[in-house]
Amino acid sequence: MSETHKPARRGRRTVARHGELSSPHPFGLILKVLGVMLAVVLVSGAGVAAYAAYDLTASFTDEAVALEGQSAVPPDIGAIEGGVDLLLVGTDECEPEYAYIFGARCTGPDAEGQLNDVNMLVHISNNPRRVTVVSFPRDLMIPIPSCTNEDGSTTSATSKAQINEAWSFGGLSCVAKTVSVLSGQNIPFAAKVSFGNVINITDAIGGVDVCIGNGGIRDSNTGIDWPAGARTIAGVEALQFLRTRYGLENGSDLARISNQQQYMSSLARKLVSDEVLADPATLYKLATTAVDNITPSESLTNPMTLVQIAMAVKDVPFEDINFVQYPVSTDPADINRVVPNYELADKLWAALAANEPIDLTNDQNNTGGVITVDPQPTEAPVETAPTPGATETPAPSETAVALDDIPGQSAADQTCSAGNLRATD
Repeated sequence: MSETHKPARRGRRTVARHGELSSPHPFGLILKVLGVMLAVVLVSGAGVAAYAAYDLTASFTDEAVALEGQSAVPPDIGAIEGGVDLLLVGTDECEPEYAYIFGARCTGPDAEGQLNDVNMLVHISNNPRRVTVVSFPRDLMIPIPSCTNEDGSTTSATSKAQINEAWSFGGLSCVAKTVSVLSGQNIPFAAKVSFGNVINITDAIGGVDVCIGNGGIRDSNTGIDWPAGARTIAGVEALQFLRTRYGLENGSDLARISNQQQYMSSLARKLVSDEVLADPATLYKLATTAVDNITPSESLTNPMTLVQIAMAVKDVPFEDINFVQYPVSTDPADINRVVPNYELADKLWAALAANEPIDLTNDQNNTGGVITVDPQPTEAPVETAPTPGATETPAPSETAVALDDIPGQSAADQTCSAGNLRATD
């Protein structure tokens, strides 16, 4: 019989306003396995593609995790059918080669523990294809269900706990179960990544271009002292950028999510640029780097499944790739925490279930994390020759669902960090 126990808690109490985040990661790197696998197929010959798919996933299965209570999606030929969800989890483990960056966090009594500080649900809709990445704030107070550990023991459910404690209740499977219960979504795929992935993934593609707004960013907690303007970040700088909270205009964890979304939008554009997509060596390096830094669910270890997912997202336009923050309100019991805004969340989930386009009408300048770039750059449409005998498919006439009070941006948007320095500093 399974032993019921509560997980050991770390001594450190995280703070929401949102307390210092040990290790926020991008983890919205939605194409790092998905699109990369497809890209390898597109730029390689059939034999090389088959070898790449096998080679990249052969070592992918060693630490794969079974997901409790989630229905599997059977592999098939062609793009994956129907709407599907994939959870990306970032944990704050102290890897020896990067521990020096985090000071006391990785030398004190909590150095051995982990929290799921970043939780992103990637929703891929059915035709027409859209991708929505929902970020759950680390300070979100929610129920955590009973979870089963690898040794078969179970943890007790709790009526209210911080979402980033879910890992300590049962690892990746428990985080997936927790987000599934909260969102009402079936989550057949999940993956966990850590500190080193941020550094390695940005190095593999030669860095990501971001924009520093206001007078710049200064944050002693992450070691940033950067002037305003465009900046290509890679390696440790990418991790510093994604960790910064005090370097932003209002210093909140929610502002940090908005700043991370700037990185993710830029990353998405970089991954499909000629610098990456047209360079087989870079693609393969990116793919191997990603696989080496990911702990997947068992459902993600089938090469065909990876290709299926990649085929589903490969042609999604930037304006239909949206990064949104899960809607929250201040916790009445603690102003340093947040609780779900179920009314707004229901509106978001309903739009995704109906595969309706969403319009993020919330003013990004109010997040305290980013400021808008005006005017937004535009790209000329690409003219393509019609396929002989094919009939032109009319564009769907759909009315977008306005999500007025949910912060976020699309991959087509370009924003700058709302730095904490004035132009005169």
